[in-house]
Amino acid sequence: MKLGLVGLPNTGKSTLFNAVTNAGVASASYAFSTVASVTEIIPVPDPRLDKLAEMYKPDKTTRAVLELVDIAGLMRGSSKGEGLGNKFLADIREVDAIVHVVRCFTDDDVMHVDGDINPARDVETVNLELIFSDMIIVDRRLEKAQKAAKGDKKFLGEADFLKRLAAHLEEGRSARAIEANDYEAGILAEMPLFSAKPVIYAANMGESDFAGDIGENAFYRQIEKIAANEGARVMPVCAKIEEEVAGMSLEDKMMFLSDLGLDASGLDRIIQAGYELLGLISFLTAGKPEVRAWTIKKGSKAPQAAGKIHTDFERGFIRAETVAYDDLIACGSMNAAKEKGLVRLEGKEYVVRDGDVIHFRFNI
Repeated sequence: MKLGLVGLPNTGKSTLFNAVTNAGVASASYAFSTVASVTEIIPVPDPRLDKLAEMYKPDKTTRAVLELVDIAGLMRGSSKGEGLGNKFLADIREVDAIVHVVRCFTDDDVMHVDGDINPARDVETVNLELIFSDMIIVDRRLEKAQKAAKGDKKFLGEADFLKRLAAHLEEGRSARAIEANDYEAGILAEMPLFSAKPVIYAANMGESDFAGDIGENAFYRQIEKIAANEGARVMPVCAKIEEEVAGMSLEDKMMFLSDLGLDASGLDRIIQAGYELLGLISFLTAGKPEVRAWTIKKGSKAPQAAGKIHTDFERGFIRAETVAYDDLIACGSMNAAKEKGLVRLEGKEYVVRDGDVIHFRFNI
């Protein structure tokens, strides 16, 4: 999973990135204090792996990983090459989903590039830059489809959809918000559109907001409304709080967050939101050599999951010896789970569930 943090200057984007990754990225209260994108590889916390490691005492424990990218250089006109526009667009093209950090706090010591705090305007500024770039791609594809339709009517449906998509973008609406049937969704998936990427709006609020009712923050309510209209997700964060807890022990961190009504750190919540947004789950493999988490798309069947480990496993797939994580932990060992009939032999049509502990049988 690769997530890209984007946002206008002075939204707290790099402060948040630095806090959750301990990456030491420069951040300051002036525009473009960060002039190059930075990527951090972060192990995904998963208490299930820790429990399995206690059970198997493996030589190696391998977690799933998150690539988090602090994408620099966004400003009005980026789609036309202003600021670090070309580099910004190249970096955002590579991510699976966008974490759009939006400023929802006031601070006289931290200037805003447009002079005042207006989350709806800031979201529109970022979205329009992505949409402007998408319009060029859609117009080119539409021109090709219209030419092809003159000789082959099967392209008429594609051309009709692209006309509707072009009009949708011209209204300043992101591609991810357009209604599309399965055929049209396939066309959309073929085009590398920036505004079609899934989005998590990270509403960066002040510390006082977390001490009270988050819903009382009018800026946050603006973002909630925007996210609802787009089918996007919104997540309240406070970069300053994340900065404060970054150096704490796990026990002190959780106690501090609990006092604020939070049950997880900003990083954990970003990871959880990313998995849900992208429709990802994890299955587990366990043994003396290694305990490991593997990330797959929700709905993947057993052979596809086996292919994540090695392509030979998918090609020669026979059966998946499967037990639910909770059942395995409750029984205390794989043998005990087998004795209770909780270990199943699943075939090619089995849809893997989150937390399945699997041993694949294959023949090549």
